[in-house]
Amino acid sequence: MSTVLSVSGSPSATSRTARLLRQLDSRLAAQGHQVIPLDIRTLPAEALLHADFGHPEIVRVTELVARADAVVIGTPVYKAAYSGLLKSLLDLLPQYALEGKTVLPLATGGSTAHVLAIDYGLRPVLASMGAAHITPGWFVLDKHIEARDDGGVVVDPTAREGLERVVDQFSAVLSSPGSADAVAA
Repeated sequence: MSTVLSVSGSPSATSRTARLLRQLDSRLAAQGHQVIPLDIRTLPAEALLHADFGHPEIVRVTELVARADAVVIGTPVYKAAYSGLLKSLLDLLPQYALEGKTVLPLATGGSTAHVLAIDYGLRPVLASMGAAHITPGWFVLDKHIEARDDGGVVVDPTAREGLERVVDQFSAVLSSPGSADAVAA
């Protein structure tokens, strides 16, 4: 199966976005994919903010992206855009770091007014980085994600149904031989 890099762009240690991603990681792993979680907030802030391309942690993440077959990008939406933390990392990756990869964009936010942040903010950046296939993304309202004491989440059934559908579609694309190649051609 595929190797999936699951990237959380949330700056918060108690992030619902990161918790939601880790739950989706389990779903992808159960479908046979190797999932590597990455919380950008754990990377050195100085390396991110000073664009230190040579910092060992930035080099390590660049190598993780290169080795991955696919990437899940999760971000909270602030001021109608994906997080600045995510932007900082994307700016440090090579221009075509996502070339040939299938990408699933996900976002969380406090208002349905931010639902288009994936399509109008994040998707163009992912495309400019060479993603072969950007699957349909999904936006989940914060109020539909309940953080549990054990670090997990409970997702409102209505939101969960759509979220699981896009994750399963993403997994199906990864499981189809040559599907990303066909999209790239």
